[in-house]
Formats: sequence, structure tokens, C-alpha cells
Amino acid sequence: MTLSRSQKRGLVGASLLALVLILIGTIATYFGSKYQLRIVYGSYVSLMVVLALQVFMGNARITNLSHSAFMGIGAYAAAICVTPIAMKKISLPSAPWGLNAFALDPVTSGVIAIAITAIIALLIGLILVRLSGIGATIVSLAVLVIVHSLFLYRTDIFKGNQAFFGIPQVFTLTSAIIIAVIMVYVVRGFKESRWGIALRASADDEISAAAMGVNVHRLRLLAWVLSCVLLAVAGIAYSYYLGTISARPFYFNHVFLTLAMLILGGMRTVTGAVLGTFIISFGLEWVRWLETGPTILGQKFPEVLGLSGVVLGSVIVLIMALRPGGIMGDREIEDFILKNTE
Repeated sequence: MTLSRSQKRGLVGASLLALVLILIGTIATYFGSKYQLRIVYGSYVSLMVVLALQVFMGNARITNLSHSAFMGIGAYAAAICVTPIAMKKISLPSAPWGLNAFALDPVTSGVIAIAITAIIALLIGLILVRLSGIGATIVSLAVLVIVHSLFLYRTDIFKGNQAFFGIPQVFTLTSAIIIAVIMVYVVRGFKESRWGIALRASADDEISAAAMGVNVHRLRLLAWVLSCVLLAVAGIAYSYYLGTISARPFYFNHVFLTLAMLILGGMRTVTGAVLGTFIISFGLEWVRWLETGPTILGQKFPEVLGLSGVVLGSVIVLIMALRPGGIMGDREIEDFILKNTE
């Protein structure tokens, strides 16, 4: 199969981003402390979420506020399947349907979690993709609230805000790097495919795209399900590394954080997703350090609790006011390299 010019550029761009991700991960692996490795791992998981967001939001131009819910579905489904029976008897003593009476290997558990997430995404997507604008956004918000309520109040299955513990810790930073690199190729490949191009065209002018034979609802559904599957992968990576999960991380704070990452970098580009993720991930660690009231050059600064939330909100406001397209706008990483060579 012959690749188009845009697909060739997309392959170059994905390869350049892959090199960046491998370089950051390698430096962290060899020079980072255990605490720093944990931060870097969290950044790669956030990157998986933001890349998944870009698939739907960046191409369909529809704001999705339910992504943390699908990440949570993937995380919990894999955790329930993979956790040893002895541990589930303790953490889920009254689990229904025999959920605490079996344990599967990590790969099978991950496949089942992805399949469950895909089925739920498909059923919800059949409704959501027929909406647009604020209507679709409100439905996605309702999905987030519904799923979080299930996580919170079905304590016999999900433990609520209490920790679901005993999950085998089978992932390392290397695992996260590999998954993130694969995801970059998948997301960029979809963007440059005929489906991604047609979906962006329909987002710019739905009536004209439909008149040209584009099945807008089918393309949106494809992007929606792919996005949710990638979110499930992020959830699995999250649970397989930490070994314990709870309902709290899969709600508004996480939605706000990952949306800020995508908006800062630019939701229309995969490069923007990567850039925004690492700027905010590492930048917030520095801000949290300032919150503690550090001593700098002999000067003791006061504690400023909540500063990270103020900074994060300010970043979103400033970007939307001064540069709505984000830092990258419509540009990808290869645009800075290939523009003078073609």
C-alpha cells in the first residue's frame, strides 16, 4: 500500500515524538530518584489520556468530559480480573457474580478490560455521536457523573473512596514508554488517515461533508470508540503500576488537569498533546514545591496552599484568550524540520 504525502509526514512526525519520549524516559530511568520515576510514570499515563482525548476532540472538535470515567472503567475492570483471589476475599468480601472467586493473568485481564470499555463506549457513542456542540458535551459530563457514582457507591465492587488494593504491580516506566510510543503512532496514524481527514472536514462544515458522501456519525463513532479504548489502556497502565486504585482520581480534578494539557499544547495536533502534557506535568511539580513555602536564597517564603489550582486555571484562561489554538496551533513537530527540505 502506497502512503500519501500526509501519511509519510505523519510517520516522520510520530517517529520524532517517539524519540523524544524514549529520550525523556531513558534520562529519568538512569538519573531519577524513586520519587522522580513515579512522577515521570504519572506523566506518561497522563500523556496516554491526552493522546486519547486528541483522537476525538482534536478531530471531531467536540469537547469530551467523560474521559476520566473510561480510564476508570479500564483500571477497575483490569484490577478486578487480575487481583489474586486471596486479596479479593479481603478487599471485596461481598462482591457479586463471583468477582472475588477468580484471578486471571495480566494480559488476559487487560484484554477483557479493553473489551468491556469498548462495548460501553459503543453503546454510549451511538447516542452521543448524533449530537454536537454543547449537547454532546453535556451528555459526556452526565456519563462522567454516572460512572463516578457507580465507583463511589457500589462499594461491594469498586470500594468507593477506599483503596482497592492487591493489584499485581507488573508495569515499569519502560512499559509506559513503550505503550506511549505505540499510542503516538496510532493517534497520528488515525489523524492522517482518510477517516481522520474526513472527520476534521466534517467538523469544519458538517453539511458540506455530508453532501460529499461523508458518514459523519460513523466517523465520530469510530473516533469515540478508539479514544475510549486508548483511555482504557491508560487506566490499565495506571493500576498495573500503582497496585492500588480508588474512585477519587477518576473525576473532575483529573478531567480538568488533562483538558488543560490538551488545550495548552493545542488539541489539533499530536505534538501539542505531548508538549502540553510534559509542560504541565513537570511545571505543576515546581508549583507544588512553591506551595510548601520553600527557602530560596536565604529567604523563607510563606505557604500558598491551592497555588497549583490557581496556576492551572490561569493557564487555561490565558491560552484561550491569547492563543485559542494552543502553543502548536495546527503545526506538528515535522513542520519545523521538513519545511525547508521539501
